[in-house]
Amino acid sequence: MARLMHWLNNPAGRALVRGLLRLNALRYRPKNNSEVTDMSDLKTIFGEMESRFNAAAAAGVDTVFQYLINDSEYWYVAVNDGSCTIAEGEHDEPTVTLAMDADTLQEVMSGETDGMQAFMSGRIRADGNIMEATKLATLFPVA
Repeated sequence: MARLMHWLNNPAGRALVRGLLRLNALRYRPKNNSEVTDMSDLKTIFGEMESRFNAAAAAGVDTVFQYLINDSEYWYVAVNDGSCTIAEGEHDEPTVTLAMDADTLQEVMSGETDGMQAFMSGRIRADGNIMEATKLATLFPVA
């Protein structure tokens, strides 16, 4: 321990600690829900999702994922036997509803954050058949 303290108590060690503290601060910075709330941003996110659709994995699947973004914007993803429809708005009969802020949606869709971890940490709330949400990673794989 004394060796570590000696190493950290020099200019290079202090610079390393400052850098690590900055990275940690960025990781835990407050979320700004207005960062990704522009409608065009959501269209882009869901458009990318559509381009990643794995039709082979969707064979025999009939489910509707309703998304509620920032408690005000609705989108749904309907998967029906190998086909996929993504649209803005509320679906009449969603299988599962996933509520989250726009930043969490962006992070999950980009692969930066694991959807299951976001759910377990409370960043994603689910209602309905939450087991259906486990299919998302297979139906829309992140490259």
